[in-house]
Amino acid sequence: MELPIKISQQSREPIYHQIENQIKALIASGQLQTGTSLPSIRALSKDLEVSVITTRRAYQNLEYQGFIQTLQGKGTFVADLNPSIKQEIKQDSVSRALSEAIETAYQHNYSKQQIKKLFLSLLDT
Repeated sequence: MELPIKISQQSREPIYHQIENQIKALIASGQLQTGTSLPSIRALSKDLEVSVITTRRAYQNLEYQGFIQTLQGKGTFVADLNPSIKQEIKQDSVSRALSEAIETAYQHNYSKQQIKKLFLSLLDT
């Protein structure tokens, strides 16, 4: 199974954190259901062209936070999450994306009013 994860080398966010956040978003959105088998650390590392250490760190953090579980000899699977946690993750994911977009707009010297106008026009499409 190949996960739809995109790594940005330009991001200030560490790669392992990008992997974590995107897997959390896939789980929260329902694209990865409880019990779904995840790629091995080596397979995901190869797909994303990142080190095994980076991927292992992301998986360890996700497991510690209760998003995934590893069963020895069987693999890594999506854990059963409380719906309120899924909602929290969705909101966090969208907030981060919007914050990044606003930061980009400010870098291009947009005013608050221009950003708001652009946002509302995009929202209406």
